[in-house]
Amino acid sequence: MTKKLFTLVLLIIFSFTTKANNADTSKVYVFSIDEEIAPPVVRRMNKAFAEAREYKADLIVIHMNTYGGLVVSADTIRTRILKEKTPIIVFIDNNAASAGALISIACDSIYMAPGASIGAATVVNQTAEAMPDKYQSYMRSTMRSTAEVNGRDPKIAEAMVDQDIYVEDISDSGKVLTFTTSEAIAHDFCEGEVGSIDEAIAKYGFKNYVVIEQQLKTTDHIIDWLISPYIHGLLIMIIMAGIYFEMQSPGFGVPSLAAITAAVLYFAPLYIEGLAENWEVLIFIMGLILIMLEIFIIPGFGIAGVMGIIMVIVGLVLSLLYNVVFDFSLVTDNAIMEAVFVVMIAVFGAMILTYFAIKHVFYNSKYGLSLSTQMKSDDGYTSTEIDMKSLIGKKATAATILRPSGRVYIDGVKYDAICRESYIDKSTEVEIIDFVNGQLIVVKEN
Repeated sequence: MTKKLFTLVLLIIFSFTTKANNADTSKVYVFSIDEEIAPPVVRRMNKAFAEAREYKADLIVIHMNTYGGLVVSADTIRTRILKEKTPIIVFIDNNAASAGALISIACDSIYMAPGASIGAATVVNQTAEAMPDKYQSYMRSTMRSTAEVNGRDPKIAEAMVDQDIYVEDISDSGKVLTFTTSEAIAHDFCEGEVGSIDEAIAKYGFKNYVVIEQQLKTTDHIIDWLISPYIHGLLIMIIMAGIYFEMQSPGFGVPSLAAITAAVLYFAPLYIEGLAENWEVLIFIMGLILIMLEIFIIPGFGIAGVMGIIMVIVGLVLSLLYNVVFDFSLVTDNAIMEAVFVVMIAVFGAMILTYFAIKHVFYNSKYGLSLSTQMKSDDGYTSTEIDMKSLIGKKATAATILRPSGRVYIDGVKYDAICRESYIDKSTEVEIIDFVNGQLIVVKEN
């Protein structure tokens, strides 16, 4: 009896001890920033913070190794970190350059691996050349205010952006500041040198904890790929090229289908992730409707077509900005310029792509899009060339709008035609002046 009672007491004590240990176990959520800082990283950051809240994490750890990226994306992450109530620390195991430095300074504590570095936050363009001072001024103020929030020296943070800022015994004028691990520790830009995430967590003060790492699914990788700046540019090119094709030759075919597919792939991930607002998508759709009205219903190319093109471009640009409904207070001039740059480069690329396709692909027999077989009269074939020649000088009526391609009626028979002018209304009287590739060339009748 005594033995059973003793065993029961031991079980009760063990049960209470286990519960107490579990109650003292902290949850640490870890996610990585190990690539160029761009919209995909912003998306993963939002996903990480949402999951950390679900798990009721006591600490969030950013595993950092990046050479930088887009200022607008880094600023979005910085703002999100500063507003987060859960403590956030960063472990820099190699590089936290440029935009990576801004994100790191926003965290509650910074830990660096031996041989790591932080700094070099000058704003540069696509060719790695420093941008004008107004961009540097914005970055300086952002770095300065971020450093102040976490009790770090704002002057040092500014020196990481501007080579003209002198900090005695730390930064020489003419050189952008970058800290090694030991230098960052000496000047309070790092809380300690550690060799792993576990060491960083322990140094921050967590002893008994479980680590929850961000797990990305296949759909996450697909969405990240679709919202990357390069794919955005390609999709915009396809959208604009499809619209241009339809304006040249009205009808619903491969160009229309390609443009619609590209538009869906462009907007769907942005809308699902909350990056594109309803009204931004609506502006784009209204632009398409105006263009379609201009092509198929309204004669001529006037205000509807011009407004449609403007609305399409505006919708594409706005979808790239991280505004909340109509609040653009957090959208910088730099972000607007980046969005406009991406869209306009894609538009010009679409024009070049379309020209190349028409000039070198559709009329080149080696690509299989035009007839390559020669039908010689010696083999029993007859050509319509004689019939075409006989039509030169005749009068005809435009059976469709010619923009510049379309069809004309000659004695009740329809012929493919292309006009010398950019546009001819339906039912307009025209004159046949030549033919090429089976198409009649027409001009308005004098």
